Formats: sequence, structure tokens, C-alpha cells
Amino acid sequence: MDKLITFAVPCYNSAAYMDHCVETLLAAGEDAEIILVDDGSTKDDTPAKCDEWAAKHPGIIRAIHQENGGHGEGVNQGIRNARGLYYKVVDSDDWLDTAALTQVMAKLREFSAMPAPVDLLIANYVYEHAEDNTRKAMGYKNVFPMGEIFTWDSIRHFRASQYLLMHSVIYRTGLLRDCGLELPKHTFYVDNIFVYQPLPYVKTLYYMDLDLYRYFIGRADQSVNEAVMAGRIDQQVRVTKQMIASHDVMSIKATQPRLGRYMLNYLSMMMSISSIFSVIANTPQSLGLRTELWEYLRQKNAALYRRCRYKATNVGTNIPGYQGRKLSVGLYRLARKIYKFN
Repeated sequence: MDKLITFAVPCYNSAAYMDHCVETLLAAGEDAEIILVDDGSTKDDTPAKCDEWAAKHPGIIRAIHQENGGHGEGVNQGIRNARGLYYKVVDSDDWLDTAALTQVMAKLREFSAMPAPVDLLIANYVYEHAEDNTRKAMGYKNVFPMGEIFTWDSIRHFRASQYLLMHSVIYRTGLLRDCGLELPKHTFYVDNIFVYQPLPYVKTLYYMDLDLYRYFIGRADQSVNEAVMAGRIDQQVRVTKQMIASHDVMSIKATQPRLGRYMLNYLSMMMSISSIFSVIANTPQSLGLRTELWEYLRQKNAALYRRCRYKATNVGTNIPGYQGRKLSVGLYRLARKIYKFN
């Protein structure tokens, strides 16, 4: 590895906003590389912009052009080509806080000098809401020790609305390769797999209470827009199934209780999301996908099925009958308004 960190930036018809993203990443300096993955863009000059950035900063930026494979294949391409000791995905409409990035880079340099560099660095992220120009920072001071390297045995309870997302993690590149991470093509919401699947391979962690990642949210065509998510419920279900199949969570919970508890809660949350957007879509196909997903989980692991099915969130998103479905959607929208999670 001849770089400290690789930033992978999947780009798809993102010419209108990708420059700001790249400019913030350049604050990491020569120790970083930026891989711009043009995912078969055809509607604007994204391919040319990627090449222009690479020509302007040849020691830092590389442009990779691929046939359209979706966000996940952009992440896969970054992992395959990364020369950095650490790896972070930054979506092309998001950006990093440059002051926080300077501090993160200093910490990564410390890790790089260790015989066994830390597996996972965690930092905060900030929702940047376009619709009302507000911000909401998501941190982990209540969960992780600060100022020390720690293991899963040291983590505390996550709050109900608190999860590790792609925005908050910086994985060691070798760990991602060793765990065989391969995200599915032409599928949205694969960032959940990216965060979830490597977790049992992580032995050492470090948390920095810095608002590093700025997560732009509010475009009408964004993948987390409610109507868009309902229309892509098949992809949400596909991602959740891959997460179920990736690990025996109940066995992990038996040997690493705190990690297992977190993974169980994460998977339960994914079941809730899949269930509620199946209901919001409200078609025979989407409701059938909800039934199929729960049966898939039951067949894979009956004990895990019971633990997920009877959590409060899943009881609330699976109320039977027409009126029950209306109530489930109402509860979800109330939670969204309170927590502003998408």
C-alpha cells in the first residue's frame, strides 16, 4: 500500500455536484488517493469531469470508467483498485468536513506505524437536509470509548435511531478484501451490506468524536426518497436477504454478545424498513415480497426470526389488515418526522 487512504467516489450523471465532493477530499493531501468511478454516465459530462480531475491531480486522483453496474459495483471497483491502507466511500453528492479530515488523517498516520493497524475507524456524520436547510449530527459518544483503541467487548448500547452507516466508517482495506466483500450489481441500498458484512472480522476499533461526513439529503430523485424506496422494494429485500445469509447472528451473539446484539438490532431494523416500504408500495407484488422475506428469515434461522419478528419496530410495521397497514405507515412517518433519518 503506497497511500494512507483511498476515497472511492461512485459517480453517475453527477456532473452538477461532484466538484464540491472532490475539492473537500483533496484536503487529505498526497497521502490520499481518490478513485472516481464513472458508472457508465451518459446524460452529462461526468466522464469528462472525472478525466479532467485525474489530469489535474495525477498523483492523487484516478478515473475509472465502467459499464453501468450500480453503486455497489462502483464500491467494488474501488476496493479492487485501492492502494490505500484504509478505504472510505464518499458519494458524489456528499462531502467531508476538511478540518475534521485533517485530524482523521493524522490519526490514520499513527495507525499506519503500528505492527497491526486498527481495523475500523468511526467518526460522526451530519444529515444536511435540503428541504428545510437544517442539519442533524449523528454521533456515538454514548456507545464507544474515546481516545483509545478498543474491541467489541467495550461498546455500550446504541440508541434506537443510532446505527453505523457507510458515512461513519473507515475500514482497513485488507479487511474488506479478506472478508470477501462483493456488493451486488444494479442494486440500491448496498451500503448496508458494506457496513454490516465486515463487522465480525473487525478486532480493533477507534472512535473520533468529529463531524466528518456531510450527508446531503432531500433531492427528489435520491435513493432514500420515500416514493423512490417504495418503488425499489425488490432491491431493499435483495439487500436484506444477502445480509441474513452473510452471518449466523445468533452464533455471533453467543460468543461476542455485544457485537451480536448490535448486529441483531441492525438486521431487525432492515426487516422493519423492508416491511414498511412494502406496505407503502401497497401492491400485491410488494406485499408478497414482505411475506417472502419473513419466511426466508424463518427458514434460515428460526431463533433469529423470533427475535426480529417480535421487536417493537417490527410489530409496528407489520400490523395486519388494511387499517393496520395504514397505522403502520402513519407510525413510520411520525418517526421520520421526529428523527429526520431520510
